[in-house]
Amino acid sequence: MGGVFAKCRLPRCFKNVLDRLSGKAKARKIYMVGLANAGKTSTLYKFKFHEATATVPTIGFNVETFKYNKILFTAWDFSGREQLRALWRYYFDNTTAVIFVVDSTSKVLLQEAAEVLHGLFQVEELHDVPFLVLLNKQDVENCMSVDELTDGLRLGSIVSHRWHVQPCSAHSGEGLYEGMDWLCRVVA
Repeated sequence: MGGVFAKCRLPRCFKNVLDRLSGKAKARKIYMVGLANAGKTSTLYKFKFHEATATVPTIGFNVETFKYNKILFTAWDFSGREQLRALWRYYFDNTTAVIFVVDSTSKVLLQEAAEVLHGLFQVEELHDVPFLVLLNKQDVENCMSVDELTDGLRLGSIVSHRWHVQPCSAHSGEGLYEGMDWLCRVVA
């Protein structure tokens, strides 16, 4: 079975069914992106280590594996620096889901975050990929509300993808696991 199907590119829904029938462990590649300093690496390390971890700005990318709800996720965490975003496209293959992290405290960068997110919705390799939009730093005073962020990101106009907005804090973990529960349901 593996030899015949290994070379062809099956739609994700068929791959998921084949994985279930074969008894193969669920392994999924997720793509973590967003603007610089949104909290992507902090979020990833919270999933992996279950505690807040001190991080430094990512130059390039990090790749980490963690298990959640019987799914083994390999997360590619990319730098959000504008100069490095052009490199993101080289890693889209076989992506099961996108986690887009937004800094809820930065009104100045909300428009740019919306443009980057909508650019990802246009990428052919991501056409049937679900998006989990994490509204990070909700524990910080004077952060934007969920409605303000959802409107600012213009998510109401997106019908081409399954998406879910989850307010969260990478520091405390609040909201992160509810977002991952949604993601597990749509990629299982």
